Amino acid sequence: MAGQVARETWGSKAGFLLAAAGSAIGLGNIWRFPTVVGESGGAAFVLMYLIAVLAIGMPVMFAELLIGWQSRSNPVKAFQQLCPSSFWRFVGLLAVTASLIILSYYSVIASWTLAYIPQTYLGALSNAGNQGSNAERFENFTSNISYVISVYTIFIAITMMIVMGGIREGIERWGKVLMPLLFIILLMLVIRAVTLPGASRGLEFYLRPDFSKVTAETVLNAVSQAFFSLSLGMGIMITYGSYLSKDADLASSTFWVCMMDTLIAVCAGLVIFPALFTIPDLQPAEGPKLIFLVLPTVFSSIPAGSIFGTGFFALLTIAALTSSISLMEVVVTYLVEQWSWSRNKSVLACGFATLLLGLPSAMSAGALPFFTDLPIVGCSFLDLMDTIFGKFCLILVAMAVCIFVGWKWSIAAALQGVQVNRAHHLVIACWSVAIRFVCPVAMVVILLSLLFWR
Repeated sequence: MAGQVARETWGSKAGFLLAAAGSAIGLGNIWRFPTVVGESGGAAFVLMYLIAVLAIGMPVMFAELLIGWQSRSNPVKAFQQLCPSSFWRFVGLLAVTASLIILSYYSVIASWTLAYIPQTYLGALSNAGNQGSNAERFENFTSNISYVISVYTIFIAITMMIVMGGIREGIERWGKVLMPLLFIILLMLVIRAVTLPGASRGLEFYLRPDFSKVTAETVLNAVSQAFFSLSLGMGIMITYGSYLSKDADLASSTFWVCMMDTLIAVCAGLVIFPALFTIPDLQPAEGPKLIFLVLPTVFSSIPAGSIFGTGFFALLTIAALTSSISLMEVVVTYLVEQWSWSRNKSVLACGFATLLLGLPSAMSAGALPFFTDLPIVGCSFLDLMDTIFGKFCLILVAMAVCIFVGWKWSIAAALQGVQVNRAHHLVIACWSVAIRFVCPVAMVVILLSLLFWR
């Protein structure tokens, strides 16, 4: 038990909120959210998404924080302590494994955004007059093995440097720097985007709901996006919750983390859609190619586009970094507590493993044909990893968390010692229903849709 005595805690509530919000705020908010909004018809989807965050995202996040807060341990040890001699520890192990694999390919995409910062600033994209030239430029970049691996290694090294500092001196300190910087850059980009000529068309698409476009698939996409954007099912909130002090207000912390995450996602749409609609030939439903193929065309066509573009890719990189830090911390905490390794040794081992595991993903966008189009499965290695670990594993872990808290561990045990004032009683009652019934059903529907619908 000596390891528990020396265990760190967050230095302040603000430090935890910024770090936890940073873990949730990532490429899913700034890249995937506008993409899904464009594909799902605009404002009506945004409204469905906000409802899904309240009904599903918040309850699952609160449950994960409770597991970490009550156990004060990493995801594997947390389930071992709360339910000894059972298979539940494998849920924690699956979460830790998913974090490591997701970090390996997530860092690849993050390194692309990092590489685009100097390219945009130095004007390499200033002549990006059409998507064809952008596609060729992107393919040339991702097929350059030495360049891709170099940038990928730099991004992992930055992540390692921050995590090596520990909770207060590393993650919390940098969270207090990176998150305000992210908000400042995003606010500047929003102001620039909404003042562009023709921005009103993009704002109307984004903010005026057309409920005739709402379908079952729209609702499903909204629930899926809310789930994935909050970084649930990875063990992150269990890990971060374990470093909270015993007098922490978990309910308000959950609320503010979800609100900050949602605010960033909504603001990202205020950047992209007004800018996108300034060019008549471009459509909002451009899909995942929106960032690297479409937006450079937008940047090259608006005043001060190189500055606008540089700020945008800097924003993406910061968002990706705050998420990669949290993913690595899950694995590092596990190694420190389960294997009694030092933090430095754990970070070095995790960083090296991430680098090796991510090499196939780094080479799956054109560098090596085998990893670009895998035999039998017919997709890239990166896409395969994202499907297995970034979708199925996360849903399974989140569903297991709901079942564990709601039925195995029990609501009463989970809430033991939690500060609950009169204003919270109704919220807690709603959470109890959501975690036992609403959230598990939603997880099953998402899982079945991934298996049979698409």
